[in-house]
Amino acid sequence: MSQLFAVALGGSCGAALRFLMSSGIYHWLGRGFPYGTLAVNVIGSFLLGLLTEALILNRIALTLEYRAAILVGFIGAFTTFSTFSLETVYLIEQGQLSKAAINISVSVIACLLAVWVGLQLGKALSGGVIQWTDGIFPYALITVNALGAFLLGLIAAALLQKVSISAEHQLALVVIMVGAYLTLSGLYVLLYLLEQGYSFVSHTPAMLFGFTGNTFACLLVMWLGYLIVRQLP
Repeated sequence: MSQLFAVALGGSCGAALRFLMSSGIYHWLGRGFPYGTLAVNVIGSFLLGLLTEALILNRIALTLEYRAAILVGFIGAFTTFSTFSLETVYLIEQGQLSKAAINISVSVIACLLAVWVGLQLGKALSGGVIQWTDGIFPYALITVNALGAFLLGLIAAALLQKVSISAEHQLALVVIMVGAYLTLSGLYVLLYLLEQGYSFVSHTPAMLFGFTGNTFACLLVMWLGYLIVRQLP
C-alpha cells in the first residue's frame, strides 16, 4: 500500500507538471503541431534514463517507495504515449500525413536518443567525488541535481510568461517550487553522504559543505535557465 501511495503522489505531481508545461508550450508555439506532447516525452525520456542510472543501476539506495514515486509515478505521468497516439491519429484524419509522419519519427527517435543520453550522462557522473581532508564533495550528484534545477528554471520561466496569474501568486508558486526542489535535492546529497559512512556528528563540515554546495549550484543554474527564457522573444 505504501508503494501505491508513493506512485499516486508522484503521478499527481507529474501529471500536473505535464499539463502546465504542455499547455504553456502550446500557448507559445500554437497547436499546428504536437509540440507540447513531444517536449514532455523527450524531457521525460531523458530524465528516466538519467534517474534510472542514478537510482537503480548505481549505488543510491533509495527505498522502493521513493523509486516508485519518481520513476513510475512522476515520470510515468509526466510523459504520455496515449496523447502522442491520439494527436497522431488526428493529424492523419485531417489529411496532414507529413506532419503525422514527422511526429512519429521525431518522437520515437528523439525519445530513444534522450533515454540513451540520460543513461550515458548518469554513467559518466556515477561515483564522481572530490576528496578533501575531512570528507568528500559529491560533484557528480550535485551536477545531476543542477541539471534538474536548470530544466526547472526553464519550465518555470516559460510557464510564468504564458499563465495569467497575479504577481503574488507567481511569487508564491516560485517560492514553493524552488524551496521544494532545493530541499529534496539537498536531502538527496545528505543521503548519499550518509551511505558513504559520514554522520552529522563527526563530519559536520562535510555534510554542510555538500548541502550548501548543492543549494548554491542549483540556485545559480535555475536562475540561469530563468534568464535564458526571459530573453526569448
